[in-house]
Amino acid sequence: MIESLYALLAKVGFTHPLHPALTHIPMGMVMGCFFFGFLVWYAKKTDFQKTCLHCSVLALIFIGPTIIAGIFDWQHLYAGRYQALIIIKMILAAVLTGLLGYSIWLHRHGAEPKKIFIIYALCLVCAVGLGFSGGQLVYSN
Repeated sequence: MIESLYALLAKVGFTHPLHPALTHIPMGMVMGCFFFGFLVWYAKKTDFQKTCLHCSVLALIFIGPTIIAGIFDWQHLYAGRYQALIIIKMILAAVLTGLLGYSIWLHRHGAEPKKIFIIYALCLVCAVGLGFSGGQLVYSN
């Protein structure tokens, strides 16, 4: 099934992996959570609390399709072989998903901005780890 999807996409001229096309949305939203969360906590700019929530929700919505596309690319490009970087990416993706859900829960329950910011910082660490391990997987030989 996966190979037929890639074959269909190749027929219309799309020969790239699917995962990179989607990954920028949740990763950009995670950065948004972090930077706007910093403004809420440190600069006391409470107007950005709702922006943080929206960034978290959008990241959580798009992380599912991004993970699925990553699994498809892994099957297509690496024949589903487990490698250390693949396992790291799987763990970080699961942790990031949980942290995003937790940040939304904290926001909905009125947690203090510093606590939510710490969760956003952990989300950013996961995002950086995901990006770095993906880059190592693709570009290092």
